[in-house]
Amino acid sequence: MAHSDLISFFLQICTMLVVALFAGQIMRMLHQPAVLGELVGGIFLGPTVFGLLAPEAFNWLFPSEGQAALGLDAVIKIGMLFFLFAAGLEVNLTHLRQRSLAVVSTSVMGVLLPFALGGASVFLWPGLWGSQAEKQTMIFALFIGAALSISALPVIARVLIDLNLIQKEIGFVVMTAATINDLIGWSLFAVILSVVVPGSSDRGVWLTLSLVVGFAALILILGYRLGQPIMHWVASSMLWPNGFIGVVAVLVLVAAILAETIGLHAIFGAFLVGVALGQSFEKENQARESIYQFAVSFFAPLYFVSIGLRADFAANFDGPLVLLILLIACVGKILGAGIGARLGGMQPREALAVGFGMNARGAMEIILASVALEYRLIDQRIFVGLVIMALVTSLLSGPMMQRLIKETPGHAETA
Repeated sequence: MAHSDLISFFLQICTMLVVALFAGQIMRMLHQPAVLGELVGGIFLGPTVFGLLAPEAFNWLFPSEGQAALGLDAVIKIGMLFFLFAAGLEVNLTHLRQRSLAVVSTSVMGVLLPFALGGASVFLWPGLWGSQAEKQTMIFALFIGAALSISALPVIARVLIDLNLIQKEIGFVVMTAATINDLIGWSLFAVILSVVVPGSSDRGVWLTLSLVVGFAALILILGYRLGQPIMHWVASSMLWPNGFIGVVAVLVLVAAILAETIGLHAIFGAFLVGVALGQSFEKENQARESIYQFAVSFFAPLYFVSIGLRADFAANFDGPLVLLILLIACVGKILGAGIGARLGGMQPREALAVGFGMNARGAMEIILASVALEYRLIDQRIFVGLVIMALVTSLLSGPMMQRLIKETPGHAETA
């Protein structure tokens, strides 16, 4: 990399981190997750605001071509891998055996209703969604259904912690149902991507689904069987926690390579490694906390600020499409998860609070949208609509849960 490109690269990273820190701190002061500030800060730093007010300065700082642009793209892709790994660490599979009726009904209804509404909207109004919906209607409908079904574990966890609900029954139901949602949603997304990625379209859907299930089972079984022995070996044989962080980085990259090799996206492998290792050691583990905080504090802010650099949110804002996406997302998830929680035996206000908790899309939704944009499965109008939906649903989740729970007497602690 040339001297001038190296300076440009460092300046890009520095600017993005400063914006992320400043905007994230503002959101914390407003009692909102920092990720929302990072997203808004990225929109201001991108072509929507900075690029409009000072186009020459924007193009100088963020050139679309050259060594600096390639370097930034590589760092952002690595950041996405490690954030998905950190998100996977939040998944607790042991909870799936508890409170099974409420969890299963909440999760199933919370996936089925938004998936059905999202897919149906593509068949009913393909022209509103654009040319991709008209060319590949079935695949596009599956993607929109998956995109509107997925939740966001990191944002949900942050909201529940802030409201002191993470150890209550309602927090347990929301977190566990969201875990199932994410596993289903990302598996389906992996299948969809494998169909649209160049070179993999000749593979049947059932074969692809088998590969997804087999790959997930392999990573999870290996993590369950070998996770603790490997961690104990690293702790006794290598410098701690440095050795652990190095081993985890290798495992994430190996899983990403394997996922890409068999035609799945690298982020699916990173997420599964996080899920697998998350079952192997305590949440209070110092080494786990070290790599989690590094992923969340360095890689994640860079990635979410970069979202704002991908599109002009003003020029690509489509009012009717944004309203449709937001309406389907909210009605489908709140109503679906709420009905599921009610069928599982929860009180009406608690069930509605579960629906609003599950409705937070946040970071996971945006990652899904950005990968879909990268592979041209969606255009920038839909990308903007999905990002706005993720922001709005994340902002609504905490206040609405707080309002509903405030008037609900007594919450049982989880077993």
